[in-house]
Amino acid sequence: MSQTTQPLHFARQPHPSPVAPEQRAELLRNPGFGRVFTDHMATIRYTEGKGWHDAKIEPRGPIPMDPAAAVLHYAQEIFEGLKAYRTADGGATLFRPEENARRFQKSAERLAMPILPEALFLEALDQVVSIDRDWIPEGDGSLYLRPFMFANEAFLGVRPSSEYLFIVIASSVGAYFKTQADAVSVWVSENYTRAAPGGTGAAKCGGNYAASLVAQAEASRNGCDQVVFLDAVERRWIEELGGMNVFFLFEDGSMTTPPLGGTILPGITRASVLALAKDKGITVREEPYSLDQWRADAASGRLREAFACGTAAVLTPIGTVKGRDGEFTIGNGRSGARTEELRNTLVDIQRGRAADPHSWVHKVF
Repeated sequence: MSQTTQPLHFARQPHPSPVAPEQRAELLRNPGFGRVFTDHMATIRYTEGKGWHDAKIEPRGPIPMDPAAAVLHYAQEIFEGLKAYRTADGGATLFRPEENARRFQKSAERLAMPILPEALFLEALDQVVSIDRDWIPEGDGSLYLRPFMFANEAFLGVRPSSEYLFIVIASSVGAYFKTQADAVSVWVSENYTRAAPGGTGAAKCGGNYAASLVAQAEASRNGCDQVVFLDAVERRWIEELGGMNVFFLFEDGSMTTPPLGGTILPGITRASVLALAKDKGITVREEPYSLDQWRADAASGRLREAFACGTAAVLTPIGTVKGRDGEFTIGNGRSGARTEELRNTLVDIQRGRAADPHSWVHKVF
Protein backbone atom coordinates (compact mmCIF):
# COMPACT_ATOMS: atom_id res chain seq x y z
CA MET A 1 0.00 0.00 0.00
CA SER A 2 1.23 3.46 -0.83
CA GLN A 3 2.99 5.74 1.65
CA THR A 4 2.67 9.48 1.99
CA THR A 5 5.80 11.08 0.55
CA GLN A 6 4.90 14.70 1.32
CA PRO A 7 4.99 15.79 5.00
CA LEU A 8 1.57 16.31 6.55
CA HIS A 9 0.69 19.39 8.56
CA PHE A 10 -1.07 18.61 11.85
CA ALA A 11 -4.03 20.93 12.32
CA ARG A 12 -4.30 21.85 16.02
CA GLN A 13 -7.67 21.99 17.73
CA PRO A 14 -6.94 22.66 21.42
CA HIS A 15 -9.41 21.28 23.95
CA PRO A 16 -12.02 23.98 24.74
CA SER A 17 -12.23 22.90 28.39
CA PRO A 18 -9.10 20.99 29.44
CA VAL A 19 -8.81 19.45 32.89
CA ALA A 20 -8.12 22.16 35.47
CA PRO A 21 -4.55 22.25 36.87
CA GLU A 22 -5.65 21.42 40.43
CA GLN A 23 -7.75 18.47 39.25
CA ARG A 24 -4.88 17.24 37.08
CA ALA A 25 -2.48 17.47 40.03
CA GLU A 26 -4.81 15.34 42.13
CA LEU A 27 -5.07 12.71 39.38
CA LEU A 28 -1.28 12.58 39.09
CA ARG A 29 -0.76 11.84 42.78
CA ASN A 30 -1.52 8.16 42.21
CA PRO A 31 -2.45 7.54 38.56
CA GLY A 32 -2.11 3.75 38.58
CA PHE A 33 -1.74 2.35 35.09
CA GLY A 34 -3.93 3.09 32.06
CA ARG A 35 -6.80 4.89 33.77
CA VAL A 36 -5.83 8.57 33.70
CA PHE A 37 -5.94 10.10 30.22
CA THR A 38 -4.73 13.43 28.89
CA ASP A 39 -6.75 16.12 27.11
CA HIS A 40 -5.72 15.50 23.50
CA MET A 41 -5.09 12.86 20.84
CA ALA A 42 -3.52 12.73 17.40
CA THR A 43 -5.45 11.32 14.43
CA ILE A 44 -4.47 10.58 10.82
CA ARG A 45 -6.71 9.00 8.21
CA TYR A 46 -5.82 6.64 5.38
CA THR A 47 -7.91 6.12 2.26
CA GLU A 48 -6.96 3.78 -0.54
CA GLY A 49 -5.91 5.82 -3.58
CA LYS A 50 -5.39 8.94 -1.47
CA GLY A 51 -2.94 7.76 1.15
CA TRP A 52 -2.45 9.38 4.55
CA HIS A 53 -4.32 12.63 5.11
CA ASP A 54 -6.28 14.80 7.55
CA ALA A 55 -3.69 14.86 10.36
CA LYS A 56 -5.03 16.50 13.52
CA ILE A 57 -4.29 17.18 17.16
CA GLU A 58 -7.73 17.38 18.72
CA PRO A 59 -9.57 16.92 22.02
CA ARG A 60 -9.56 13.32 23.18
CA GLY A 61 -13.05 11.91 22.79
CA PRO A 62 -15.26 9.13 21.41
CA ILE A 63 -14.63 7.83 17.89
CA PRO A 64 -17.67 7.75 15.58
CA MET A 65 -17.86 4.24 14.15
CA ASP A 66 -20.18 2.40 11.80
CA PRO A 67 -21.38 -0.97 13.18
CA ALA A 68 -20.07 -2.56 9.97
CA ALA A 69 -16.55 -1.15 10.51
CA ALA A 70 -14.12 -3.84 9.41
CA VAL A 71 -12.18 -3.91 12.69
CA LEU A 72 -15.27 -5.08 14.58
CA HIS A 73 -15.63 -8.14 12.37
CA TYR A 74 -12.17 -9.05 11.08
CA ALA A 75 -9.89 -7.58 13.79
CA GLN A 76 -7.52 -5.57 11.58
CA GLU A 77 -5.92 -3.65 14.44
CA ILE A 78 -2.36 -3.02 15.65
CA PHE A 79 -0.83 -0.89 18.38
CA GLU A 80 2.35 0.20 20.12
CA GLY A 81 3.32 1.32 23.60
CA LEU A 82 6.08 3.67 24.72
CA LYS A 83 6.67 6.34 27.35
CA ALA A 84 7.54 10.01 27.63
CA TYR A 85 9.73 10.98 30.58
CA ARG A 86 10.12 14.29 32.36
CA THR A 87 13.75 15.45 32.51
CA ALA A 88 15.48 17.50 35.19
CA ASP A 89 15.55 20.59 32.94
CA GLY A 90 11.77 20.50 32.47
CA GLY A 91 11.90 18.88 29.06
CA ALA A 92 10.54 15.57 27.86
CA THR A 93 12.13 12.60 26.13
CA LEU A 94 11.04 9.40 24.40
CA PHE A 95 13.05 6.18 24.40
CA ARG A 96 13.87 4.62 21.01
CA PRO A 97 10.60 5.71 19.34
CA GLU A 98 12.07 4.91 15.91
CA GLU A 99 12.05 1.24 16.91
CA ASN A 100 8.37 1.48 17.81
CA ALA A 101 7.70 3.07 14.42
CA ARG A 102 9.51 0.24 12.62
CA ARG A 103 7.79 -2.49 14.62
CA PHE A 104 4.46 -0.78 13.90
CA GLN A 105 5.26 -1.01 10.19
CA LYS A 106 6.06 -4.72 10.47
CA SER A 107 2.84 -5.35 12.37
CA ALA A 108 0.92 -3.47 9.68
CA GLU A 109 2.55 -5.55 6.96
CA ARG A 110 1.60 -8.80 8.72
CA LEU A 111 -2.04 -7.72 9.04
CA ALA A 112 -2.29 -6.40 5.46
CA MET A 113 -2.59 -2.78 6.59
CA PRO A 114 -1.04 0.39 5.10
CA ILE A 115 2.48 1.34 6.16
CA LEU A 116 2.62 4.54 8.19
CA PRO A 117 5.85 6.43 7.41
CA GLU A 118 8.25 6.62 10.34
CA ALA A 119 8.37 10.43 10.22
CA LEU A 120 4.58 10.67 10.57
CA PHE A 121 4.56 8.25 13.49
CA LEU A 122 7.22 10.25 15.31
CA GLU A 123 5.60 13.61 14.57
CA ALA A 124 2.28 12.39 16.00
CA LEU A 125 4.02 11.34 19.21
CA ASP A 126 5.91 14.62 19.53
CA GLN A 127 2.75 16.64 18.97
CA VAL A 128 0.80 14.80 21.69
CA VAL A 129 3.63 15.01 24.22
CA SER A 130 4.13 18.70 23.44
CA ILE A 131 0.50 19.75 23.86
CA ASP A 132 -0.06 17.60 26.96
CA ARG A 133 3.34 18.13 28.58
CA ASP A 134 1.79 19.01 31.95
CA TRP A 135 0.38 15.47 32.21
CA ILE A 136 3.86 13.94 32.58
CA PRO A 137 4.08 12.98 36.28
CA GLU A 138 6.97 13.97 38.49
CA GLY A 139 9.22 11.39 40.12
CA ASP A 140 9.03 7.79 38.90
CA GLY A 141 5.87 8.30 36.84
CA SER A 142 5.74 8.72 33.08
CA LEU A 143 3.37 9.44 30.20
CA TYR A 144 2.39 6.21 28.47
CA LEU A 145 1.73 6.71 24.75
CA ARG A 146 -0.55 4.36 22.86
CA PRO A 147 -0.37 4.68 19.05
CA PHE A 148 -2.85 2.36 17.32
CA MET A 149 -4.45 1.82 13.94
CA PHE A 150 -7.61 0.02 12.90
CA ALA A 151 -9.70 -0.71 9.82
CA ASN A 152 -12.76 1.52 9.69
CA GLU A 153 -14.26 0.88 6.25
CA ALA A 154 -17.92 -0.12 6.56
CA PHE A 155 -18.27 -3.47 4.80
CA LEU A 156 -18.82 -7.16 5.44
CA GLY A 157 -16.37 -9.30 3.53
CA VAL A 158 -13.06 -11.01 4.26
CA ARG A 159 -10.50 -8.72 2.61
CA PRO A 160 -8.22 -5.88 3.72
CA SER A 161 -10.04 -2.65 4.44
CA SER A 162 -9.62 0.36 2.16
CA GLU A 163 -9.85 2.86 5.04
CA TYR A 164 -7.91 3.13 8.30
CA LEU A 165 -7.62 5.46 11.26
CA PHE A 166 -4.34 6.00 13.14
CA ILE A 167 -4.62 7.52 16.63
CA VAL A 168 -2.27 8.37 19.49
CA ILE A 169 -3.68 8.73 22.99
CA ALA A 170 -1.72 9.30 26.20
CA SER A 171 -2.10 8.17 29.79
CA SER A 172 -0.28 9.34 32.92
CA VAL A 173 1.00 6.23 34.68
CA GLY A 174 2.79 4.90 37.73
CA ALA A 175 3.86 1.29 38.35
CA TYR A 176 2.44 -1.44 36.10
CA PHE A 177 2.15 -4.21 38.69
CA LYS A 178 -0.18 -3.59 41.65
CA THR A 179 1.68 -5.94 43.97
CA GLN A 180 3.81 -4.45 46.74
CA ALA A 181 6.07 -7.52 46.71
CA ASP A 182 9.70 -7.23 45.67
CA ALA A 183 9.19 -9.77 42.85
CA VAL A 184 6.20 -11.08 40.90
CA SER A 185 4.85 -14.61 40.65
CA VAL A 186 4.06 -16.28 37.33
CA TRP A 187 1.78 -19.16 36.31
CA VAL A 188 2.91 -21.58 33.60
CA SER A 189 0.06 -22.07 31.14
CA GLU A 190 -0.03 -25.63 29.83
CA ASN A 191 -3.56 -25.46 28.38
CA TYR A 192 -3.17 -22.36 26.24
CA THR A 193 -0.50 -21.05 23.88
CA ARG A 194 0.14 -17.47 22.82
CA ALA A 195 1.31 -17.96 19.22
CA ALA A 196 2.19 -20.64 16.68
CA PRO A 197 4.73 -20.72 13.83
CA GLY A 198 3.37 -18.77 10.88
CA GLY A 199 0.94 -16.86 13.09
CA THR A 200 0.91 -13.29 14.39
CA GLY A 201 3.16 -13.76 17.43
CA ALA A 202 5.73 -11.23 16.21
CA ALA A 203 3.05 -8.60 15.46
CA LYS A 204 1.68 -6.31 18.14
CA CYS A 205 -2.01 -6.81 17.40
CA GLY A 206 -4.97 -6.87 19.74
CA GLY A 207 -5.94 -10.42 18.83
CA ASN A 208 -2.77 -11.81 20.42
CA TYR A 209 -3.67 -10.19 23.71
CA ALA A 210 -7.34 -11.18 23.55
CA ALA A 211 -6.25 -14.80 23.16
CA SER A 212 -4.02 -14.50 26.24
CA LEU A 213 -6.70 -13.21 28.61
CA VAL A 214 -8.14 -16.60 29.56
CA ALA A 215 -4.65 -17.78 30.51
CA GLN A 216 -4.05 -14.59 32.50
CA ALA A 217 -7.33 -15.21 34.32
CA GLU A 218 -6.11 -18.73 35.12
CA ALA A 219 -2.92 -17.20 36.53
CA SER A 220 -4.92 -14.81 38.71
CA ARG A 221 -7.08 -17.65 40.05
CA ASN A 222 -3.88 -19.37 41.13
CA GLY A 223 -2.60 -16.30 42.92
CA CYS A 224 -0.09 -15.19 40.27
CA ASP A 225 0.64 -11.78 38.79
CA GLN A 226 1.38 -12.96 35.25
CA VAL A 227 1.14 -15.94 32.92
CA VAL A 228 4.11 -17.48 31.09
CA PHE A 229 3.52 -19.29 27.80
CA LEU A 230 5.23 -22.37 26.40
CA ASP A 231 5.80 -23.00 22.70
CA ALA A 232 2.83 -24.27 20.69
CA VAL A 233 4.60 -27.26 19.11
CA GLU A 234 6.38 -29.18 21.88
CA ARG A 235 4.83 -27.43 24.89
CA ARG A 236 8.16 -27.38 26.70
CA TRP A 237 10.08 -24.23 25.72
CA ILE A 238 9.60 -20.92 27.53
CA GLU A 239 8.47 -18.21 25.12
CA GLU A 240 7.23 -15.06 26.85
CA LEU A 241 4.84 -13.74 29.45
CA GLY A 242 1.38 -12.40 28.70
CA GLY A 243 2.73 -9.02 27.67
CA MET A 244 6.48 -9.02 28.18
CA ASN A 245 9.71 -10.86 27.42
CA VAL A 246 11.70 -12.93 29.94
CA PHE A 247 15.40 -13.29 30.89
CA PHE A 248 17.32 -15.80 33.01
CA LEU A 249 20.60 -15.03 34.87
CA PHE A 250 22.97 -17.76 36.04
CA GLU A 251 25.61 -18.32 38.72
CA ASP A 252 28.43 -17.95 36.20
CA GLY A 253 27.24 -14.40 35.39
CA SER A 254 25.77 -15.29 31.98
CA MET A 255 22.27 -14.53 30.77
CA THR A 256 19.76 -16.29 28.48
CA THR A 257 16.56 -15.20 26.76
CA PRO A 258 14.35 -17.17 24.36
CA PRO A 259 15.24 -16.51 20.69
CA LEU A 260 12.99 -14.59 18.32
CA GLY A 261 11.54 -16.70 15.58
CA GLY A 262 8.14 -15.38 14.65
CA THR A 263 6.27 -16.50 17.77
CA ILE A 264 7.78 -13.99 20.21
CA LEU A 265 7.25 -10.23 20.10
CA PRO A 266 10.58 -8.48 19.42
CA GLY A 267 10.49 -6.24 22.49
CA ILE A 268 12.31 -2.92 22.39
CA THR A 269 13.12 -3.21 26.09
CA ARG A 270 14.37 -6.75 25.36
CA ALA A 271 16.72 -5.45 22.64
CA SER A 272 17.91 -2.67 24.94
CA VAL A 273 18.66 -5.11 27.77
CA LEU A 274 20.67 -7.28 25.38
CA ALA A 275 22.74 -4.27 24.32
CA LEU A 276 23.30 -3.05 27.88
CA ALA A 277 24.28 -6.54 29.05
CA LYS A 278 26.90 -6.76 26.32
CA ASP A 279 28.17 -3.28 27.30
CA LYS A 280 28.72 -4.66 30.81
CA GLY A 281 30.59 -7.69 29.53
CA ILE A 282 27.80 -10.13 30.35
CA THR A 283 27.73 -13.24 28.17
CA VAL A 284 24.32 -13.27 26.52
CA ARG A 285 22.68 -16.23 24.83
CA GLU A 286 19.51 -16.18 22.75
CA GLU A 287 18.59 -19.85 22.89
CA PRO A 288 15.70 -22.14 23.84
CA TYR A 289 15.18 -22.71 27.57
CA SER A 290 12.74 -25.36 28.76
CA LEU A 291 10.37 -25.40 31.71
CA ASP A 292 12.08 -28.53 33.04
CA GLN A 293 15.46 -26.82 32.87
CA TRP A 294 14.05 -23.73 34.56
CA ARG A 295 12.79 -25.86 37.45
CA ALA A 296 16.05 -27.84 37.70
CA ASP A 297 18.29 -24.77 37.56
CA ALA A 298 16.23 -23.03 40.24
CA ALA A 299 16.49 -26.11 42.48
CA SER A 300 20.25 -26.50 42.02
CA GLY A 301 21.01 -22.81 42.47
CA ARG A 302 22.50 -22.52 38.98
CA LEU A 303 19.75 -20.01 38.16
CA ARG A 304 20.16 -16.97 40.37
CA GLU A 305 17.69 -14.46 38.93
CA ALA A 306 14.90 -14.11 36.36
CA PHE A 307 13.03 -11.05 35.22
CA ALA A 308 10.28 -9.92 32.89
CA CYS A 309 10.81 -6.84 30.75
CA GLY A 310 8.71 -4.52 28.62
CA THR A 311 7.77 -0.88 28.21
CA ALA A 312 5.18 -1.00 30.99
CA ALA A 313 6.95 -3.42 33.33
CA VAL A 314 10.50 -2.07 32.67
CA LEU A 315 12.52 -4.84 34.42
CA THR A 316 10.46 -6.74 36.98
CA PRO A 317 12.00 -9.60 39.00
CA ILE A 318 10.29 -13.00 38.94
CA GLY A 319 10.37 -14.65 42.36
CA THR A 320 8.00 -17.62 42.19
CA VAL A 321 6.88 -19.91 39.37
CA LYS A 322 3.70 -21.94 39.79
CA GLY A 323 2.09 -24.56 37.57
CA ARG A 324 0.13 -27.77 37.41
CA ASP A 325 3.06 -29.71 38.93
CA GLY A 326 3.66 -27.40 41.88
CA GLU A 327 5.85 -24.35 42.35
CA PHE A 328 9.44 -23.31 42.77
CA THR A 329 11.35 -20.23 43.87
CA ILE A 330 14.16 -18.44 42.05
CA GLY A 331 17.05 -17.47 44.30
CA ASN A 332 15.62 -15.99 47.48
CA GLY A 333 12.36 -15.09 45.74
CA ARG A 334 13.31 -11.44 45.58
CA SER A 335 14.99 -9.04 43.19
CA GLY A 336 18.63 -9.83 42.40
CA ALA A 337 21.64 -7.54 42.15
CA ARG A 338 22.14 -8.01 38.41
CA THR A 339 18.47 -7.34 37.65
CA GLU A 340 18.62 -4.15 39.72
CA GLU A 341 21.84 -3.05 38.01
CA LEU A 342 20.39 -3.50 34.51
CA ARG A 343 17.13 -1.85 35.47
CA ASN A 344 18.85 1.18 37.01
CA THR A 345 21.11 1.59 33.99
CA LEU A 346 18.15 1.47 31.60
CA VAL A 347 15.97 3.85 33.63
CA ASP A 348 18.80 6.35 34.10
CA ILE A 349 19.32 6.50 30.33
CA GLN A 350 15.59 6.83 29.68
CA ARG A 351 15.26 9.71 32.12
CA GLY A 352 18.42 11.54 31.04
CA ARG A 353 20.30 10.86 34.27
CA ALA A 354 23.10 8.94 32.56
CA ALA A 355 25.09 9.01 29.34
CA ASP A 356 23.32 7.72 26.24
CA PRO A 357 26.07 5.80 24.39
CA HIS A 358 23.67 4.26 21.85
CA SER A 359 21.78 7.51 21.04
CA TRP A 360 18.49 5.98 22.15
CA VAL A 361 16.93 9.09 23.70
CA HIS A 362 14.67 11.26 21.52
CA LYS A 363 14.20 14.77 22.87
CA VAL A 364 10.72 16.23 22.37
CA PHE A 365 11.24 19.70 23.89
